[in-house]
Amino acid sequence: MFKKGDYIVYGSTGICVIEDVTTMDLPGVAKERLYYVMLPYGKNGNKIFTPVDNPKMKLRRVLTKEETLALIDEIPTMEQVGISEEKLREQKYKEYLRSCECKNWIRIIKTLYHRNQERASQGKKVTATDERYFKMAEENLYTEFSISLDIPKDKIQEYIEKRLNKEAVKK
Repeated sequence: MFKKGDYIVYGSTGICVIEDVTTMDLPGVAKERLYYVMLPYGKNGNKIFTPVDNPKMKLRRVLTKEETLALIDEIPTMEQVGISEEKLREQKYKEYLRSCECKNWIRIIKTLYHRNQERASQGKKVTATDERYFKMAEENLYTEFSISLDIPKDKIQEYIEKRLNKEAVKK
């Protein structure tokens, strides 16, 4: 169970802060059932309430610094999303975003980066769908990495590139 102040990843919402773990005083709700009260990170005003014991809930703690560094080091060997059919690929992107898994977010980013490079070389623009999923995956990943590495979110891409270049030089 998470506690007040913990940073967690919640479904497709992304990073949240646990504001409280409490019961709800609502008609039809068991008085002893505990709920997480979560605030989406960087988004003012919204609160999310979800039962602590909800089996359908995709929720995990934010990666540690060590886990984040190890994951960054894996990026060059991670596979892209290998689906060429547009509708199937979009379904896979949705599934990956909802998975709460950084590896899946990286796969989306990596796939769309290469796809957009290829389209640009052919004189084609980035599709709106590709742009939307790229931004969502990047937002989730960079926010989590920012928290775990204690680096401003706008510096994460540069940090990843520098780390990967250092690793490439060592090999």
